[in-house]
Amino acid sequence: RRYVAGGQCKSTAKLEGKVVIVTGANTGIGKETARDLARRGKVIIACRDIVKAEAAASEIRADTGNQQVIVKKLDLANTKSIREFAEKFLAEEKELHILINNAGVMLCPYSKTADGFEMHLGVNHLGHFLLTFLLLERLKQSAPARIVNVSSMAHHGGRIRFHDLHGEKSYNRGLAYCHSKLANVLFTRELARRLQGKSQRTVEFTANALHPGSVYSELVRHSFLMSWLWKIFSFFLKTPWEGAQTSIYCAVAEELDSVTGQYFSDCQPAYVSPRGRDDETAKKLWSVSCELLHIQWD
Repeated sequence: RRYVAGGQCKSTAKLEGKVVIVTGANTGIGKETARDLARRGKVIIACRDIVKAEAAASEIRADTGNQQVIVKKLDLANTKSIREFAEKFLAEEKELHILINNAGVMLCPYSKTADGFEMHLGVNHLGHFLLTFLLLERLKQSAPARIVNVSSMAHHGGRIRFHDLHGEKSYNRGLAYCHSKLANVLFTRELARRLQGKSQRTVEFTANALHPGSVYSELVRHSFLMSWLWKIFSFFLKTPWEGAQTSIYCAVAEELDSVTGQYFSDCQPAYVSPRGRDDETAKKLWSVSCELLHIQWD
């Protein structure tokens, strides 16, 4: 059980006066990440299902004693919702110090987002890509600031299929998830490169990705087989609290103040697949993502 649990964030850093956004924080590792960070500062839970999000927020407020746990509607499968969330946030909050792009879908039957994107790519990558773009200036103004992208070791099985990004020619739900998780790694890599530029000064604005581990959560709900296997082998899976540790670590650990563009697992640096280290693919994915979302992000 202790071996399966993996690393644990030891940081006791406080976030007084700081603002954190956690997407998909109504359940699983997102909820546990929000719970931990609520013990340190103000947390905004950004979720599609407001009823579940309010229930999670009430539980976290009662558990932590922090009343600054706020729910905001965010549907990452709809760019209109993402823009509305960002607009309201920017109007109400003058600072943003940590953005945790945690929400995700896995093993979905073939479907598309409101904007016509394949669901895994649309939610796991493009939705968070747009959200980060819209909030970037507020993060910069609040520096030191951090962006944390929850990816997966599944990125090792991914490829960026530019000729068929939306799975219209061929589709496999497992591979579609892997492709989207590779996109998370490449986005993080290119974002960090662009933010850091050629400056040799201390990095005040960081972006890192992570693998949370194999976690017993609702993420596999779209697959009867995986849900069944998860129940049978639950003893060998991390609890949501254990799975949240690396997200928390990347968000608050003091030793990561100037670390950017890296990939972590069990609260330590982890191996990235060769495709996840391909700078040319990262640059092309960035450009294609901007085209799909009709934004200019130079």
